Amino acid sequence: MRKRGRAFLFSGLPLVPARGLVSMKGAVDDLLLRLKSTFGYNSFRPLQREIIEASLAGRDVFALLPTGGGKSMCFQIPALERPGLTVVVSPLIALMKDQVDQLQATGVAATYLNSTLSAEAARSRFAGLHRNEWRLLYVAPERLMMDGWQENLRKWSVRTIAIDEAHCISEWGHDFRPEYRQLAGLRETLPDVPVMALTATATERVRADIVGRLKLRDPAVFVASFNRPNLTYRVVPKDQPQRQLLDFIRRREGESGIVYCASRAATERTAEALVARGHRARSYHAGLHAEERNRNQDAFLRDEVTIICATIAFGMGINKPNVRWVVHYDLPKNLEGYYQETGRAGRDGLPSDCLLLYSAGDVAKQLHFIDEMSDSAEQQVARRQLTTMLHYAETAGCRRAEVLKYFGERYPHNGCASCDNCLEPRETFDATVPAQKFMSCIIRVAQASRFRVGMNHIIEVLTGADSEKVRRWGHDRLSTYGIGRDFSRRAWSGIGRELVRLGLVAMDEGQFATLVVTREGAEALRERRKITLSMPMEMPGGSAPGRRKSARPGEIKCDEILFGELRRLRKRLADERGVPAYVIFGDVTLREMAREYPIELDQFANITGVGARKLDEYGAVFAATIAEYLGSNSRLEFTS
Repeated sequence: MRKRGRAFLFSGLPLVPARGLVSMKGAVDDLLLRLKSTFGYNSFRPLQREIIEASLAGRDVFALLPTGGGKSMCFQIPALERPGLTVVVSPLIALMKDQVDQLQATGVAATYLNSTLSAEAARSRFAGLHRNEWRLLYVAPERLMMDGWQENLRKWSVRTIAIDEAHCISEWGHDFRPEYRQLAGLRETLPDVPVMALTATATERVRADIVGRLKLRDPAVFVASFNRPNLTYRVVPKDQPQRQLLDFIRRREGESGIVYCASRAATERTAEALVARGHRARSYHAGLHAEERNRNQDAFLRDEVTIICATIAFGMGINKPNVRWVVHYDLPKNLEGYYQETGRAGRDGLPSDCLLLYSAGDVAKQLHFIDEMSDSAEQQVARRQLTTMLHYAETAGCRRAEVLKYFGERYPHNGCASCDNCLEPRETFDATVPAQKFMSCIIRVAQASRFRVGMNHIIEVLTGADSEKVRRWGHDRLSTYGIGRDFSRRAWSGIGRELVRLGLVAMDEGQFATLVVTREGAEALRERRKITLSMPMEMPGGSAPGRRKSARPGEIKCDEILFGELRRLRKRLADERGVPAYVIFGDVTLREMAREYPIELDQFANITGVGARKLDEYGAVFAATIAEYLGSNSRLEFTS
């Protein structure tokens, strides 16, 4: 059994314990039997069983599980364990079809209703719903609230409403969708039907908003750890980014990945550059015609292309488990969105890489966008979010700990051994003199002008810039003018943010992000206290190569040649059936096959992801392929 995730108290609502919800041991065994026979898994992921038991007990449920944490199983197994219909609210058409394809491949009676269906197909599915033929129905929120649907829902023996991507209901979330607000009306339509709200990312404020907006009644609340141990995080200074991206991809030839860009034009330029160098890549953004967007997305899901260059419009709910890497070509706006986007890598638990290319130029672009906002409150929130993002990008500490801290979770170890800073810690240096120069400049500017200024202006004074504001305000006559010419502007920016992070300098969170020396900073100046800083990434020794010294979390060693053969077989079977390859089997399943060499059907019993239906349909052909391979190749032995 895998180690369970942590569960937290939330808004004064106690976490519902597993005991008492399903008191009979036989019932618990039934859940494990259902998990194995239908989906091919031998154990539940953290908190899955507790959530399932709460749902079966008729409770409203709020569940926060990380991307790849198995949210879908939390409503799929209850749907199979009791009669009636489970309605799943999903924001994306592609996600509906994808999940229904996977469920039907395991023998589950699931369907969806959306605008892609012909009138005849929609009528057929409606008729099936009236005959109680389906166990799960996937539908978009706006369709669910259309005229006539309320009466249908009352007739369809609905037992549970599961709302996926529930953070979309909150204006405080990173992906607010107004149509989700209407879902509260389901309480009036189906007052006795329990509701399950699921999300992969939400701060405490968003969690409370979800519970309130959906009118959840005394919900059982489950919050798993946000940690994704199989992901490696790395940040490098952006320098010839196209070359950096190509070098990164070259070491991961043939693996699926996503490149997130800040603009539509950048996605197209990047995709064209990759194609020109022989990579199978396409772009995805809101400016493309819907038909082209869907075509590019389907090609990615079916492994016809391996790389998608996209804006943040791509990815929410994409259920492709074998994305092996995510690159942020430009700086994200906030850490919550960054976490969600990196979380699209490694959903199957296998090792995956996340790379952020970071530059001061990207920061300037983000600040320009913020300055153009008309709402001052929005500006303040955006600046605060950007500051948090910069702390992550520039920290010399564990990046995993930085991400978890944002979501209110403390990483229990001194290092993760799977981010660049833990693998190759950045050098430190005696920064006493640079820190004194920086803080002294803040004080001199404030004394001379009787107002505060921001980071960029302090750096202009330090580096002796001949700018209009410096001359107009007389800051070129200060004693600190030009005393920092020995460092670049980018290096000073890194030093400044390190001083903010250490609490020696504070950044005002008002409309203008001005700087002030804190009491602790003033004491350090007065006492000439030694100040040691991590080397800014822009300085020599500031960016480490990130060499790995040990096996990665989630790694499954196997016969890589056989794994390639099984991937080709899987692709052929998927193409014949018109479904993505992972609907047949995931990479974890194939790697376990390539490690255990099952050539008899009963030997598939301990292979993850091989349920009864898939064993019956695919077991023989995979066993025959493995047997044929062993006819001319020796078995390899694996020690771990």
